[in-house]
Order: sequence, then C-alpha cells, then structure tokens
Amino acid sequence: MPSFKFWENPNYERTTKRTDNKRRIKLIRSYAPDWTITILLAIVFFALDGVHGFRREFSVHDETILFPFAVQERVPNLALYFIAIVAPLVLQLVVNLLTVQSFWDYHCSALGLILGLAITGAITQFTKITVGRPRPDLLARCMPIPGSSDPTFGLSSDAICTNTNTAIMIDGWRSFPSGHSSLSHAGLGFLSYYLAGKMHLFDTRGHAHKAWISVTPIFGAILVAISRTMDYRHHWHDVVAGSILGLVVSYFAYRQYFPSLSSPLSHKPHPPRVRREEELPTVNPATDHSLSYTDGMEGEEVELVDSGVRKPDPALTGRQGEYRVDGGAPRL
Repeated sequence: MPSFKFWENPNYERTTKRTDNKRRIKLIRSYAPDWTITILLAIVFFALDGVHGFRREFSVHDETILFPFAVQERVPNLALYFIAIVAPLVLQLVVNLLTVQSFWDYHCSALGLILGLAITGAITQFTKITVGRPRPDLLARCMPIPGSSDPTFGLSSDAICTNTNTAIMIDGWRSFPSGHSSLSHAGLGFLSYYLAGKMHLFDTRGHAHKAWISVTPIFGAILVAISRTMDYRHHWHDVVAGSILGLVVSYFAYRQYFPSLSSPLSHKPHPPRVRREEELPTVNPATDHSLSYTDGMEGEEVELVDSGVRKPDPALTGRQGEYRVDGGAPRL
C-alpha cells in the first residue's frame, strides 16, 4: 500500500504548546501582504476579461481559423474553476489530515496554490489582450460580409465582421496562450508538487508508486488542455505555451512556502515568519542540523523534536562517534 508517511526516525517526539492570541495576530499579519497581493492579482485577472485588446489582421482564406464555433465547451469556465481551484484545495486538505495534520501546513499550501493561480491568470490575460492572436474559430465568430476578400496587398480586419455579439467578438482574438491550459496546470501542478513533497519523491530510493501518485493531477491538466483543441478554441501552440506557463508559475509559488522537493524536509512548509522568543536559536544555525518544526498558526502547536543521536555504526569498532540526523559524517 502506498504510504504518505513522511518521517521514519523513531526518535521523534510530539509535544503540544498553546499559542497566545498576541502571537497568533502577529502570525496572521506577517502574511497579510501575501494575501493582499494574491487578491489584487485575482482582481486584475477578472478585470482584464472585459478589455477589448489588440486585434490582429487576418486572411479570410486562412485555413487555420476556418473551424466551427463550439457553442457548448467540453470544459466550461465553471468546471475549470472547480478543477483548478476547488479540487486542489480539497485534496490538499485530505492529504494534510492523512499526514502532518497541521493548520499551518494547510495555510501555506492554500496560499501558495491561490498565489500561483492568481499570477498565472494575470500573466495569461495580459498576454492574451496584447498579442491578439485569432482563435481557430475566428471566421465562424466574425461572420464576414458575403463575398468578402482580402485587399490586394494586405489582410482583412474586424471591419468585415457582421456579428454584433460583443463578448464573442472580444474573445475571438484571445487564442494565445490558452487560459484553460495555464490555469489547470497551475492548480493541478501545484497539487502535484505538494504530493511529491509529502511523499519525498526525490529521496533517491525510486518508489514507482510515489511517482504515479504525484503526476496523476498533471494528467488531468493535460486532458483539459487537449479539450481546448477539440473545441477549436486554441491552436496547439497556445495549449503548449499555457501548460508550460502554469507549471513554471505554480512551482515558483510552491517554493515560496515549501522547500525543494529534494530536501529531507520537503514534507513540511518553511517555518513561520514570527517565532517564539524561546525558539530563537542559541547555536549557529549553519552548523546545527537538528530537525525541529513548530506549527505556529493553530491553537495547539506541534513541535517535532529529534534527539539527534543514533546508534553507532558497528563498523566503527574502537571509535566513538554519533551519526548526525541529517545523515552526514559521524561526529568524532
């Protein structure tokens, strides 16, 4: 059975401490700028949706924009938001309850997910309205004047269109990049990184089940991206560009709150920005390798304490030494 167990050191002990209200408020305030920026980016994403944007000229004989207009999309916007936002939030909560059971971990995962989606959405919308690439179904949207043809030395513009539906016309020049592809890969991509971190995918032990579980969300995002070409909403270049954008931005957002996937501590987020006075380091943090973690947001804090001592290696006969927790050379 695949396991989400993220530590195997028997020397771990769990202790609980109460978080006073004063410190809790400080913790919340320390992440207020992150949430503010995330909300502002989300507002930009929705605000840009109504901007007319640039409209490139086109040829009425261009076969790449002669495809039919799909009234019913395979993945409409509402379904996209569920796939990219709601599903990852719910699944991350489930994984959290099965593993660390930490509100602090869920706060970081939710903030990272929404931040990645907001950045991806803002970049996607801005690129769409400035590039102004015609969709594959542009001529079906445009409904050119019967008998229209390109100028002798030039291309046609939207002046030959007879469709009076403003929303359909505005959307006709927003092919690059694919918003469905970028958002689905941003949301499900973040979920993949989250799963990979919890299971220590890159622990150099090569467990196949970990890899399959981690990449499964990506398959869902790929299906969403493919559906956009099936509906003739995007060219394949748009889908590829959007997918790459979503994966890159989601990893950027993930690393803001979680360590590298190859880190031995990849199963938990970075420490809170506000620490208890008694938790301030009394030794050089560059040389102290003890594994301690404080869950600083919830009422009951959880601290993982490691004794830092392992049994001596039998091979070290006649020598006294202790193995460090991080697996380094013995301290002689």
